[in-house]
Amino acid sequence: MSREHGYQVTVTWSGTTGEGYRAYDRGHDITADGKPVIAATADPAFLGDPSRWNPEELLVASLSQCHMLTYLALCARHRITVTGYRDTATGRMAETPDGGGHFTEVTLHPVVTVATAEDAERATELHHRAHQLCFIANSVSFPVRHVPETKIA
Repeated sequence: MSREHGYQVTVTWSGTTGEGYRAYDRGHDITADGKPVIAATADPAFLGDPSRWNPEELLVASLSQCHMLTYLALCARHRITVTGYRDTATGRMAETPDGGGHFTEVTLHPVVTVATAEDAERATELHHRAHQLCFIANSVSFPVRHVPETKIA
């Protein structure tokens, strides 16, 4: 049986573009009912505020989060005790001559700590399955790679 899920966020900007491309404020807010506001902007390469989140960072973060949550669920189902997880994910984007662009890849670098040495090999293998099941990775048209490291507590 197939199930569908819906998501709603509101993106709000106010200001004026009347002074031209270089002058308008790229700052905006991302909101959803019952959640804290995400202060967002354009990438600094496109005149955004470096102290705010940009869409490219949020896309990389979404891929990292989805992999982690899927991976942890698989480990729990396989009775593998994970005691730590940290991913420093990286993304590459190429600009095109027409002013557009696209991601060329995202690489996840999860460092996972498991409770016992007996679980280490299976814990490493489960990254492949998590990648296959990740909703966000299955929704993008560029490669999402993972380079996992497993440590013993």
